[in-house]
Amino acid sequence: MATLYGVGGSPFVRKVRVVCAEKNIPYDHEPVFPGQVDRKISPLGKVPGWKDERGPLSDSSIICAYLEGVKPEPALYPRDPYERARALWFEEYGDSALLGVFGPKIFFKKIIGPRFMGQQFDPAEIQKAWDEEAPPLLEYLESQLAGDWLVGKSFSIGDIGVATQFANLHQAGYRTDAKRWPKLAAYVERVHARPSFTTLIAEDDAFLALTEQR
Repeated sequence: MATLYGVGGSPFVRKVRVVCAEKNIPYDHEPVFPGQVDRKISPLGKVPGWKDERGPLSDSSIICAYLEGVKPEPALYPRDPYERARALWFEEYGDSALLGVFGPKIFFKKIIGPRFMGQQFDPAEIQKAWDEEAPPLLEYLESQLAGDWLVGKSFSIGDIGVATQFANLHQAGYRTDAKRWPKLAAYVERVHARPSFTTLIAEDDAFLALTEQR
């Protein structure tokens, strides 16, 4: 059986786990932190790493694309070339633009640093990132939503790549203002209501609740 390496709270590990859940792909999970994964599996020491009978792979986007080829149905990458490119764009938007603010400036400073590294955080600094840097990112997503999903009429890798970042944002105590960005707020709730997301989010929430009590 394949093995996925990486702690569950990582948005990138979650992305791969959602793809596996959507496609019903079985795997063993080794919840290791960045830097702890075998460099033969992840040469940069980052998570996630993946290993199956064919060999090792690293980087969530690479792993997800591989899994689409291994098990094409249900399809998470649109068949139409333009829609496929758009789905890949939104995946990258989540991986880079959303992560750049939601990750190091909000989730890491409020959750990871204090609970796992003994670091103090400045609430005003986190709020400033949310108030000033997040809105343009949310405005863009609001403008792109014409239906239930970001691309076409089907759930895709683009939705997974975006929604996994919002899971960490919610865990840090921040949510999209439904009055200001109604389509986006409803969209995130819709994606997170999928069974592939709900189980993983509940798992992460339970773990974070334990760390809060320490």
